[in-house]
Amino acid sequence: MSLFGALQEHAEDAAQEAAHGAEAGLTMEGLPDFISHHIGDAKDIEFAGQHWSLEALSIDPIHLGGLAIDLSPTRQLVVMLFVAVMLPLIFIPVARMIRSKGVEKAPSGFANSMEAMIIYFRDEVVRVNIGHGADAYTPFILTLFFFILGMNLMGLTPLGITPTANLSVTAALAIISFIVTEIAGMRALGPAGYARTIFFLPPGVPTLMKPFMLIVLSIVEALGKLTKPFALAVRLLANMTAGHTLVLAIMGMIFVTQSYFMGVASVTAASILMILELFVAFLQAYIFAMLTSVFIGLIRHAH
Repeated sequence: MSLFGALQEHAEDAAQEAAHGAEAGLTMEGLPDFISHHIGDAKDIEFAGQHWSLEALSIDPIHLGGLAIDLSPTRQLVVMLFVAVMLPLIFIPVARMIRSKGVEKAPSGFANSMEAMIIYFRDEVVRVNIGHGADAYTPFILTLFFFILGMNLMGLTPLGITPTANLSVTAALAIISFIVTEIAGMRALGPAGYARTIFFLPPGVPTLMKPFMLIVLSIVEALGKLTKPFALAVRLLANMTAGHTLVLAIMGMIFVTQSYFMGVASVTAASILMILELFVAFLQAYIFAMLTSVFIGLIRHAH
């Protein structure tokens, strides 16, 4: 489906939602609830005026002490699983095509563009930021990029479900990056070298001040480690949520005003924003993958 075809379907879906909103009497006060309903997670899927409930697939929560963990499928989980299944279905045939061409003949079409993107990430992102031994981390960085990109792009389809607008999803991705980063540091520096990335004491500190400075700087270094995954999670969440919130707020004005002029203006503005959101979807996936490679490179070369 082309970009403008997707935008046309967005406009048609928005028109149907506008009619539904007008019947329901949506007001300015109800607009935040309308936005949060479409951005948030739920156990149902709405598409093209149809509604499918996921309640039949619900399972009993798992109780760990006083904590109840609900693993029942939601619409964002369905999209995540869809992206996770589609990526191997897309890239395994691409890999086979590239392998069959050999090193002397470049593949054509989609395989050629994917090969160029993968080589760019390997040479300009992973190797530049991680240095020696970087190729071992290339599959992980590429997996992060394409998985996040796939979830971002799903939010731009008429389905409109964006898992990366959920803090649980972005935090889980950030925690995985954090774990890989710390393990990479342990392997490269050894136990003693890795310990120095936390228990840091600069040279030249007076003897009497060493215990105090060691305590203070160790706390600072430990907090610095935690701020990296926090920044990854919040940056991705904020950018994906902000764009969708703005689009829904503009489209919601159709429901509130019920004006033909506002309808035309809202659809036009939202279509332009959707083009910007397409750029943001690629940019945020790239930034997440690039910063992860930067963090791995920093800890592997902590000296």
